[in-house]
Amino acid sequence: MRNTTETGDGERAPGGRDEEQHARAGTQELDPEAGLATAEYAVATVAAVGFAGLLIAVLKSDTVRGLLESIISSALSV
Repeated sequence: MRNTTETGDGERAPGGRDEEQHARAGTQELDPEAGLATAEYAVATVAAVGFAGLLIAVLKSDTVRGLLESIISSALSV
């Protein structure tokens, strides 16, 4: 026996017990965007790590190291 909410003309009204049972039975359609935020965080993390690696490589170069040393020495000599 099915639990339905019927209207006066014998039709089932939306939001009846069938929809509730359907939702509880685990037969809902899967959300196509489920897990999307996690994937976006992963991509952003990989990009940040790549940028950090590039920044370290630039800061270790002799040209930048000389520039930073001259800036620091001139700031300390004041």
